[in-house]
Amino acid sequence: MTDTTTAVNGTHRPAPVIELAKAGDVPPPVPAPGPPVDLSGAPTIPLPAVDTRPLEEAAPEVLEGVALRPVDRPQTDLPGTWLAERQARLADAPPVLPAWLRSGRDLADAARWVGSYYGHLTAFHALRAPVYLARLIGRAPRGLWRLTARWFRWVVDAEARPVEARAAAGGDVEAWLSLSREHSRRCRPRRVLSLTVGTALAAGTAVAALTLPGWALAAGGVGVLAAAGLAGRRADTPVITRYVHTHTLRALDSTEVYAALEAIGVGKKGKSGVEFAAEIQRDGPGWRAEVDLPAGVTADKVLDKRAELAAAMRRPISTVWPDADRDAHPGRLVLWVAQQDPAKAARKLWPLMREGQADVYAPLPFGFDPRGNLVEITLAYSNLLVGGIPGSGKTSCALAIVLGVALDPTAELWIFELKGSGDLDAVKPICHRYVSGDDDEDLKATLAGLRAGIAEQKRRAKFIKSLPPEEIPEGRKVTRTLAEKYPEQQLGPRVIVVDEVQELFTHPDHKEEAAELATKLIKKGRAYGIILILLTQNPDAPSLPSSVSSSVGTRLCLAVMDWRANNNVLGTGAHERGLRATEISTSEQGTGILVRGREGTTVRAAFIKQTEAAEIGKRALALRTAAGTLTGQAAGQDVIEAAAETIVDHLRAIWPEGKEAVHSHRLVDALAAHHPEVYGPWLDLEDVAARSTALSGALKPHGVPTRQLTIRECCGGGAKGVRFTDVPEASEAPEDEDD
Repeated sequence: MTDTTTAVNGTHRPAPVIELAKAGDVPPPVPAPGPPVDLSGAPTIPLPAVDTRPLEEAAPEVLEGVALRPVDRPQTDLPGTWLAERQARLADAPPVLPAWLRSGRDLADAARWVGSYYGHLTAFHALRAPVYLARLIGRAPRGLWRLTARWFRWVVDAEARPVEARAAAGGDVEAWLSLSREHSRRCRPRRVLSLTVGTALAAGTAVAALTLPGWALAAGGVGVLAAAGLAGRRADTPVITRYVHTHTLRALDSTEVYAALEAIGVGKKGKSGVEFAAEIQRDGPGWRAEVDLPAGVTADKVLDKRAELAAAMRRPISTVWPDADRDAHPGRLVLWVAQQDPAKAARKLWPLMREGQADVYAPLPFGFDPRGNLVEITLAYSNLLVGGIPGSGKTSCALAIVLGVALDPTAELWIFELKGSGDLDAVKPICHRYVSGDDDEDLKATLAGLRAGIAEQKRRAKFIKSLPPEEIPEGRKVTRTLAEKYPEQQLGPRVIVVDEVQELFTHPDHKEEAAELATKLIKKGRAYGIILILLTQNPDAPSLPSSVSSSVGTRLCLAVMDWRANNNVLGTGAHERGLRATEISTSEQGTGILVRGREGTTVRAAFIKQTEAAEIGKRALALRTAAGTLTGQAAGQDVIEAAAETIVDHLRAIWPEGKEAVHSHRLVDALAAHHPEVYGPWLDLEDVAARSTALSGALKPHGVPTRQLTIRECCGGGAKGVRFTDVPEASEAPEDEDD
């Protein structure tokens, strides 16, 4: 046991003694509780006061020799720090010119809007001018009475009468005399002026009545009555009808944002609550607010409650668009509120509605985001999947896409519309292949179209592989430059559209082959200009195989009912990342989440009427006729269904297991049994030698030789045949490179 001391308030006192127990010591027994002890008469022992001074003042000798180190970095003004701060500020600085001055299209749109607004305003009031005039004439008597009363009170100086009366009633003679003299001094000139003006007006009226024509007198009289009517107007019944747009919403302010976020349970105003990262500002046809949510709260929590947020703000849900600013931090919320309900606003026209042509190898105009900015969709080197419940506006999306493809004269369009409604008939005159219906033959035609796409992809891959590296600096893929350099190779984009694709993927006889063909085409066709577009109104797991949905690069999800359908279209985890088409109402037709990769944006497809689509289809037909690019059905030709597999694929499929060589006539028999529609006619040839010759001729383009083979267990000896080592692997195109 040791004796120690501690320093308190500069004095030393014994410190409590602590004796450490050794290993093996037995702790003393705890005494049993005894009867309660009465301490009421015990003396009070004063406790030492607690020293609340800082440690440096309370015990300076204890801290003597101890160096304190600050944990915060000092504020320095070094040149490097100053420059870094200015660079950071410049990176986030707002643009010098507003957006509508930096873009010619935006400037033209703004000028067009201003002209249309004031033109409409002028026409609105000009049409109602007779009504305004009638209202003024009707109020002229009231105005004349008011003007007369005001003139009389001015002439007699009625305002001074109460003051004179009080002076007279109080017996103040001097004040009364002074006020009387002042009254006379002020009223005399007014009477003279009134008499002069009245005489002049009477004389002028008499002269005008004798000299002016009737129409001038009538116009003058109406003008006088209208002027008198202005004096007779009433505040509660204005003369001019107010031009009020009932769908224009109030301006967004911080009070509304604070109250709305607090109402949905996100945070409160002030410290450790909601804070604005920037001032609320105009952003296109609305307002933009950047908000830092309370610590630990992510913007996804607000995205989940878009409907509740709109209700708290008392605004239509189609005008409230919260989003997360992932470039800042997960708690940064960007709230954009439209000034006018987009559902009731004037329709924005598709840029190619009346003129121009498109290029499928470049981005195509598709629709507009909530701010009214044009959104383009890239089909080249990608594929597209569109999903949404019935009534979500899938037809609008399909029209905007296929019409853009139709306006590229070099694009070959294959459309399989499995609903049979004829929604895409506007482009039928220019389609290489067009099928509309949901019968079994329509489904078989769709499968044949997919097989033809795979066969074309293999042909193009073989050609691209033969090119030297200097001709394909962007990688082994088809480009516009290659398509123009080798027109005989027909390397223009081939776009295959399958609407209501769930009819194919759920068919008991075709679903497996359809999923296999679509997956193969999606994975290997995009680099060679073969683009597959799939549209479905039932984006559940059975209707949309995972091998297909997981391979598509570009996705558009319209309104869906739950997160499963949302993720089936947009990809696994999309709902958790804030890409939620479940928040889109079915009333917002054509509105969806467009995603390429992991990032997405809200877009509304440009609405194109069927009559307008028909006119665009005629323009596309004229473009293709002039360019001489009509093919297939559009050119009056019969479309031959090309097989996706070759004889090499079939040969490997029927090859007997373990055999190194097989005679040709036996291979012909196996091929005819496997594919009778293709190889059955070979069995009708005269003899075995003719059948062997037919097989040899079919294999020659693929580089597979037939040779004299002696096989003891077959036909007693030698005959023409094929060695298994001479049969190449199934003709698969190389994997496409990333673009």
